[in-house]
Parts: sequence; C-alpha cells; structure tokens
Amino acid sequence: MKDAVLEQPVIEAERFKLRPLRRSDAGLIGLYASDERLARMTSRIPHPLPPGQTEAYLARATAPDRSEDVWAIDGTAIGRDEVLGVVSLKRLDRRQSEVGYWVAPALWNTGIASEAVSAMVEANPHEVDTLFAEVFQDNPGSARVLTNCGFDYLGDAETYSVARRATVPTWTYSRRMQRA
Repeated sequence: MKDAVLEQPVIEAERFKLRPLRRSDAGLIGLYASDERLARMTSRIPHPLPPGQTEAYLARATAPDRSEDVWAIDGTAIGRDEVLGVVSLKRLDRRQSEVGYWVAPALWNTGIASEAVSAMVEANPHEVDTLFAEVFQDNPGSARVLTNCGFDYLGDAETYSVARRATVPTWTYSRRMQRA
C-alpha cells in the first residue's frame, strides 16, 4: 500500500516563497514551458508544448496520490510574478528524493534557482537522508546551482530529453542531509 501524501508546506526564502502549485499557475507555467530554451534543459517538457500539457502537469502535481511534490517559486512578496519557476521533489525509496527545478529564462543567472533549491534543502519537507539531482552536461549553470547548495558530483549518466528527442549526457549529484 502506498504511503499517504502529506500536505505540502509553504517554504519561505529571502526573495520569494515556495508554495504548492494551483490551477491559476497554468498561464505562466505554460508561457515559460513553451520556451524552447527552457524545454531543452529539462528531460520531460516537450517542445513545442502540446495543447493541454500544462493542465495535465498541474493535475498530476496536485493529485492526492502523486509521487512528486511541486512548488511554485512565488515572487509576489517582492512585486514579481506569481510563478518565477518551480522546484520539485520526487519520492524515491530508502528515505531519498530527487530534486528538479527550472526558472523562467529571463531569470537565468540571477540566483533564483540556487535560492529555491537551497530553501528546499534546508526545509527537507520529505524528511529524507539523501537528495539526488541530475543536470544536462551542456547546462553548467544548473550544475553550479547544485554545487552552491552542497551537492556533490557522483558521476556521468544519460537521460532522454523529450524536447531534444535524444538521449543527453548528464551529471548526477547527491547531498546527504543533516539529521536532527
């Protein structure tokens, strides 16, 4: 039997908050996800973005039996958009989760992704012992996000990118979490 999914907490960061997704996020998520530059740096966002894809993503992200929790990076507290990007945690076995994230291309190299991942690491809402993440090898900025947040390089791998329609080399990272 699958474990019950706990309510997602709101996580405060210095410049924004991380909050659970809501249906009203569809417009901005669809706008950003339809940008080919963003889609090519993810494994799961197709390009071009098909009709209904954003709504299906939101339905999966808010389903009670989801295996992945997704938070919006909400910048309204500082006069920015409701969605600057997203951070996710996918449940794995043995007290482990996988971190995923993206920010709007206009916000690349602004520290938003590093701050969001750092806030997620500090909060550790899944109460795991280890976090994992992988990034495409042609995205060194995303690798810096992970190393800035205390992740250690594990090795090379590869994963399929839907937008690229190809298998892409990746770097895999992990971070041991502090136990209380």
